[in-house]
Amino acid sequence: MRLVVVSGVIAAVIVLVMTPVLIRFLRRHGYAQAIRVSTENEPYPEHEGKRGTPSMGGVAILLGVVIAYGITHLIFWQPPTPSALLVLFLMLGLGGVGIADDYLKIFRQRATGLRARTKLIGQAVVALAFGILALQFPNSAGETPASAAISFVRDTNIVLPTALFVLWVWFLVTATTNGVNLTDGLDGLATGAATMTFASYVLIGIWQFNQSCFSTGGPTCYDAAAPLDLAVLAAALAGACFAFLWYNTAPARIFMGDTGSLAIGGAIAGLAITSRTELLLALLGGLFLLISLSVIGQVLSYRILHRRMLLMAPLHHHFEMKGWPEIQIVVRFWIIQGLFIAGGLTWFYAEWVNA
Repeated sequence: MRLVVVSGVIAAVIVLVMTPVLIRFLRRHGYAQAIRVSTENEPYPEHEGKRGTPSMGGVAILLGVVIAYGITHLIFWQPPTPSALLVLFLMLGLGGVGIADDYLKIFRQRATGLRARTKLIGQAVVALAFGILALQFPNSAGETPASAAISFVRDTNIVLPTALFVLWVWFLVTATTNGVNLTDGLDGLATGAATMTFASYVLIGIWQFNQSCFSTGGPTCYDAAAPLDLAVLAAALAGACFAFLWYNTAPARIFMGDTGSLAIGGAIAGLAITSRTELLLALLGGLFLLISLSVIGQVLSYRILHRRMLLMAPLHHHFEMKGWPEIQIVVRFWIIQGLFIAGGLTWFYAEWVNA
């Protein structure tokens, strides 16, 4: 438990200290994201007031997480586990894709960043590598970081062949990263929602550690390979995102950019896969799923019915077009995310009680 607390505190302190330095550096060099504006054929919410706001704040989150995780293990002289290292690999790999995207937005002033195909290819390479590696590195109990079985609250009886499992991982990673990326359209919206998700994985990791099959056994035990270390990493992620909110809430002094949103999405997917809660992610990341479905629904509505379901997708921009203040949308969506997570944690606990 001490490792979890120390990891979260260190990450929060690092991000609180580092982010203002990053903001000054980016402003001094004029590194601000291009702002999308309305056209005659495509209206867009008025965001002119955000012009000149630095981006790539996700760099501070990534550094805070990596440094906090490393220092925590040095303080307690505990070796890192393959499970947590693989989640870090997934986070940093997707963060690298995000850096390339932000580079085009900031240095080339291309508001759309990387082409969609290029971004998807980059995400696929990292996700497939993670899926292959996650079935390696068994611990002393023979448990690998991930299982080929599809999981909900724990592994189900549906076991996939290795090739299908790797594709399943690719789907989860791509869906989650793009869900977070789509949600990151208003100040603090994605960061606050992600903080709640990471906090839920802290609780899940601690609970699984206390009920681990390696130490307790029985029908209600969990066979995640390294639940406590995943909780340590989730605490660092929660602390980093929580601290970043100080500078990212409206009016934002810095955006996390795709560097942050893709990395955060990857970390959430990685925690779901390694903690054997893949399908539970639909609730623990419920807001991200809702935002993604709003985009899918908008596209299908236009192609099938030749009319738009929303004034604009993603969903938060629909309410902007209706005239809702930005801060009102963000807070209400945070409440929705909190309700999703409460439902997910309740289901997680109820399954253990019933088992």
